[in-house]
Amino acid sequence: MAEERRLRRAEWFTETEKGWKCTLCPRGCGFPGEGTVKGACRVRGVRDGIPYLPGYGECVSLSMDPMEKKPLYHFLPGEQILSTGPAGCNLTCDFCQNWAISQRDGVPTRFLEPEQLANAAISMGSCGVAFTYTEPTIWYEYIADTAPLIHAGGGVVVMVSNGEVNSRPLKEYLKFVDAWNVDLKAWSEDFYRKHCGGPMKTVLETLETIASSGGHLEITFLVIPGENDNPEEWMEMGKWIAGHCGENTVLHVSRYFPRYRLGKEPTPQDTLRKAYEVFRETLNFVYLGNVDSGGSDTVCPGCGSTCISRVGWLVDTTGLRNGRCAACGGDLNIVSR
Repeated sequence: MAEERRLRRAEWFTETEKGWKCTLCPRGCGFPGEGTVKGACRVRGVRDGIPYLPGYGECVSLSMDPMEKKPLYHFLPGEQILSTGPAGCNLTCDFCQNWAISQRDGVPTRFLEPEQLANAAISMGSCGVAFTYTEPTIWYEYIADTAPLIHAGGGVVVMVSNGEVNSRPLKEYLKFVDAWNVDLKAWSEDFYRKHCGGPMKTVLETLETIASSGGHLEITFLVIPGENDNPEEWMEMGKWIAGHCGENTVLHVSRYFPRYRLGKEPTPQDTLRKAYEVFRETLNFVYLGNVDSGGSDTVCPGCGSTCISRVGWLVDTTGLRNGRCAACGGDLNIVSR
């Protein structure tokens, strides 16, 4: 059965004079018309010259996480969600925090049928399934098969992505994904070329498309010393997010620690606090990640009341009423149930 699933019709491939081209992401991997080859992401490829999904259903991890760990602070706050992802990625970030499962061949995986994953979420009391850890957009066929089963069981579908997905498949994703957290790794195409191996412009298009669709969107920005820590760039980034996604878009500003091939010192916490101040000039909801304390509570931009307090993964939502500020009824861009 697992082999049959892998041989299911692979979508987002076009035939060329030389073989096949994957059209799911901007890498546009080309494949010969014969033989068996994996793409750069190691999840998609061809087998005997036919589009093939070697990573279909091969899960690198399966665990229950707080929604806040994704991080999603304004989507079902305080709930737990079953999380998994594929063994691969379509970027090559030299600072990748999960490089051991996203950047290597031969990563141990566990095959789960779509029905098995959806049933696991229900039986474990999860609010749904988060596709995360590596890069889930490269897993299109598996997520497209699984999402309707998750929804049928009353669950939600969450994507934690680098945003490197082409517009047509993204529009299909928007039909069955309930919430997104997308990385915006810098405000510089040079940074993306130097450190990530992909274009920033695709990420901006992804963010704007999700925001305009009405889907729930949060953004994560990892601050790396000497690479993307220019306050002038932060200001431009904040203005763009506010203008193209909305001033209530949630931004998570996170602290870098040395990982994989980039050995810079950890980001000073004062740098993150400066970033917080800059982004708050244009955005109503900015949070700090990987800091000792502070920067994690949700405060109403209207009346200043603390609507959600967070200590680690402990979440107190007594300041909310139907997703709005309990004190003044202000809109917090929070999805709750």
